[in-house]
Amino acid sequence: MTVIVRDLRPDVRADAEGFSTTRRLALPYMLSTPESVVHTLTHAHPDAHFTQLVAEEDGEIIGTAQVSVAHDSPEPGQGSANIYVRPDRRRRGAGSLLLRTAEERLAALGVTKLFAWVLDEPENRAFAERHGFRASRSAYFLRLDLTAGTLPPRQDPPAGVELRTAADFADDPRPLFELDAEVVSDEPGDIAVEFTDYEAWLEENWRHPLLNRDLTAVAVVDGRPAAFSVAHTDGTRYGTAMTGTARAFRGRGLAKLAKNESLHRARAAGYREAFTGNDTGNDPMIAINKWFGYEIAATEVRHVRELG
Repeated sequence: MTVIVRDLRPDVRADAEGFSTTRRLALPYMLSTPESVVHTLTHAHPDAHFTQLVAEEDGEIIGTAQVSVAHDSPEPGQGSANIYVRPDRRRRGAGSLLLRTAEERLAALGVTKLFAWVLDEPENRAFAERHGFRASRSAYFLRLDLTAGTLPPRQDPPAGVELRTAADFADDPRPLFELDAEVVSDEPGDIAVEFTDYEAWLEENWRHPLLNRDLTAVAVVDGRPAAFSVAHTDGTRYGTAMTGTARAFRGRGLAKLAKNESLHRARAAGYREAFTGNDTGNDPMIAINKWFGYEIAATEVRHVRELG
């Protein structure tokens, strides 16, 4: 049996289904659908040189890689390659072949520092170390059972604060873009990010097929979005893509208010489990998620290596 690596074909439904299935088997804490796979590929910013690779064995997709240049970082020469292989198809060389292909492509684009997320499991850590990566920061995947009835009760917003949804901004989502840009710039990470391209944000985020605008809660102060909790859904599962507060409104509990509202909306809509992620050093957000009842499901470690 021979393993080959090739580009995902966005116009072939079986490719998108195979990619999504592999991701969900290897990383069940992140939402994925065939539609989201194709959207991510076809709507990525051209400067990201975003590529989705698949490892195929006898016609079956057994591994995936998402490869990109960090075009929205103020520091040039950075890129990422996140590789996942089906747990029941490991030790066939798919991961190494995907990584080699990704490194060759990124090096040709001038990338000199490569980042990759690796599940904190002995086999995965050993794979990264064998290929010259060193461990950096880490993050938790968290899961909440929405059927357990442990959600804190819904809270009335304080005076001057209004709870709305992203759907209320359908005619003009720019205020949400501005809030997202500010929150993302302050998020912990190895690669600094700056959102400056509104049209790119519309394509990549606002029109993303996983985005559920009705479940995305926004705390509004004086007509301005001050905090939000962005909801993604894949038909059966709910995930928090981002929760944050504008700098001028921090310390008032608005992020907790928005997330609680979003979670209650998700449970009322019939979703049974919720997922989110936290940098392990983000103590304030970890405390908030513990208050909601989230439990740690897994840990992922960011790894880095120099290219060339």
